[in-house]
Amino acid sequence: MALKCGIVGLPNVGKSTLFNCLSNAKAQAANFPFCTIEPNVGVITVPDERLTELSKFVKPERIVPTTVEIVDIAGLVKGASKGEGLGNQFLGNIRECDAILHVVRCFDDPNVVHVDGDVNPVRDKEVIDLELQLKDLDTIEKRIQKVERQAKAGDKDSKKALDLFTRYREVLLQGKSARSVILERPDDIELANELFLLTNKPVLYVCNVDETSAINGNAHVEAVKAAVADEHAEIMIITAAMESEIAQLETYEDKMAFLSEIGLSEPGVNKLIKSAYRLLDLETYFTAGVKEVRAWTITKGMKAPQAAGVIHTDFEKGFIRAEVIKYEDFIKYGSEAACRENGKLSVEGKEYVTHDGDIMHFRFNV
Repeated sequence: MALKCGIVGLPNVGKSTLFNCLSNAKAQAANFPFCTIEPNVGVITVPDERLTELSKFVKPERIVPTTVEIVDIAGLVKGASKGEGLGNQFLGNIRECDAILHVVRCFDDPNVVHVDGDVNPVRDKEVIDLELQLKDLDTIEKRIQKVERQAKAGDKDSKKALDLFTRYREVLLQGKSARSVILERPDDIELANELFLLTNKPVLYVCNVDETSAINGNAHVEAVKAAVADEHAEIMIITAAMESEIAQLETYEDKMAFLSEIGLSEPGVNKLIKSAYRLLDLETYFTAGVKEVRAWTITKGMKAPQAAGVIHTDFEKGFIRAEVIKYEDFIKYGSEAACRENGKLSVEGKEYVTHDGDIMHFRFNV
């Protein structure tokens, strides 16, 4: 699955520093706006301790984690929806992403320039939101113009589309994001997906704080929480500057010692990656053999044939059955053979819903 999260925010809030922590790719980070012009792309692994535990028993030749693509998108300014700054390019980059990681500056530092002169994360968030909403409103107005005449003429499909588009327009005109529209009918969900609205994408607000606020946050973070209370969005706190220091440490032991000193159990970027994974409503299943222990990404609720298709389309086309072991059972008994002997290996058909942590072996015939 090619999954992509876009890091967005006003210029100079820490996006590129955060991207550098997440990815082996090194984006330019500097103390001036529009440092990032072309989007930097990095493929990052999703931390999963279960892979390590499985490999202790299987002893494979290699371990292959699952990945998410992270895109560092150019900073946005007021008027982007009308092409100001790098607006058109910025909005086009967001449209290609599956989810948004919205970085807001929640630290005070006179040595780091703010594009608007002072630190106000709620205002910064609203600048981004407004530009995305205006772009979506433009999209919706154009779609309404296309279907309005057919709807008035009695075309049923056009009437359904016009009803949905009108609901979106009303919400956007109120200064709210498209994701606040509740979709219940399958037809509406399908139509909504075809619109590719920017404010329909799931969002994670990333509050970039100073080191003293790394654990408990600060007044800026509390202001952001209050501002997004009605959005049902996830918020996390991270210190991009400190994460950059951690990323530069060479050994795992050094990193853990550094984290222990500041009262953290794992790097903030690990939590961020896991949060982004959940944000996209994703889960992981495993294949385990002597050649490799591997994690595979699926959408929550995916049935066994579709899960098999993530490996190869032939697996889905010729799906016969799936042999499934729960992760906890594999760890308890230590091998596939032991799980089989103890009745912990189940044989599942086409209607089986794959669960996070399932260890699967597919039988197929093409």
